[in-house]
Amino acid sequence: MAVRIRMKQMGRKHRHYYRIVAIDHRQPRDGRVIEDLGSYDPAIADTDSRVTLRPERIKHWLSVGAKPSEHVQVFLDKYMAKFELIEAQAKLEAAKQAATTAS
Repeated sequence: MAVRIRMKQMGRKHRHYYRIVAIDHRQPRDGRVIEDLGSYDPAIADTDSRVTLRPERIKHWLSVGAKPSEHVQVFLDKYMAKFELIEAQAKLEAAKQAATTAS
């Protein structure tokens, strides 16, 4: 099965919202997905807040051969480092919290 990482259109008329998903390439644009990997909301005014990603899962899918669409590749190039940093900070905070709870 050839897996693609692409956007699935959601929302209503004149107010589109997209989910970034791992999906079989033969599925239609809004078809059955394998996994949700993030979202993109073009209506948000702050451009840095428009995209959310799950970098750990995206790296997994890329490592097993999934290919991102052109638009998703732009998001990955632009925002992946930001979300990796956020994820690393969250893990560090969780480790600190666990250490203080265990003490």
